[in-house]
Amino acid sequence: MVRTLSLDLRERVVGAVEGGSSCRAAAERLGVAASTAIRWVRRWRERGTLCAGTRGGNRRSHRIDPHREMILALIEEEPDLTLIEIGERLSATTGYRPARSVVLKFFIRHDITWKRSPATRQSKSART
Repeated sequence: MVRTLSLDLRERVVGAVEGGSSCRAAAERLGVAASTAIRWVRRWRERGTLCAGTRGGNRRSHRIDPHREMILALIEEEPDLTLIEIGERLSATTGYRPARSVVLKFFIRHDITWKRSPATRQSKSART
């Protein structure tokens, strides 16, 4: 997995370029890729900062939020719905079909929990 390179290294690369070196020469001397040095210098000139941007994260699952009341009504009406079934019901009524993971993230983000009823009774010999 790629990791964020230190701010000190970024500053040294930009400092070398500002001191008259080319991006490629500074990158080679400091052991980073030329494309990385070019990106850092561009960021410095455009934004005035070298801090790393945010990485990864949840960017699309907030599209389900306008359907909150409908989802809660579905759960109230049928507590045993699965995440996939909730997505299918949303698709049938609104035309928006979220992935199972989006529905799960919705419940996690809004701290909504419910316990599905077990399919069968627990046996008497089950360990407690």
